[in-house]
Amino acid sequence: MKIRFFLLVAAAVGAVGLLAALVLHPGHPPAPRPLLRPDDTRVVMRGERLYQAHCASCHGANLEGQADWREPGADGLLPAPPHDQGGHTWHHPDELLLRITKYGVAKAAGLPEHKSAMPAFEGVLSDEEIVAVLSWIKSKWPDAVREKHDKINAQYRAAQRP
Repeated sequence: MKIRFFLLVAAAVGAVGLLAALVLHPGHPPAPRPLLRPDDTRVVMRGERLYQAHCASCHGANLEGQADWREPGADGLLPAPPHDQGGHTWHHPDELLLRITKYGVAKAAGLPEHKSAMPAFEGVLSDEEIVAVLSWIKSKWPDAVREKHDKINAQYRAAQRP
């Protein structure tokens, strides 16, 4: 029981550190705004097609992610998290989601030693296509989660102003 508690605390501390590194790392300029367009039917439909072709094999056709996504697998890597309201995707601002998808977690965070099963999609998907995928994901969240995500975006952008 104590070991499980210790592992949960260690994972939480690591997640906070990774998030801080991802948000604060100045190695990549912020993505252009506005980014996600979950109310744009054309963008969302394109995003769904791209998600099913490039993302669903790991994150699930219905955004459900892989089982036990909070616990490292036998390979030491975390399984793909869900992108629905039960996951943590909506906890991150648009710009960070774009960077993680485009560059992969390690490069987006400036952590070259970080290992992740998440591939980088730079050279595979354009920024517009990544935005379409992320827009489709956001379009599936309940209104309350979308509102929280909008507040996270507003706070992030306010912090980016000089």
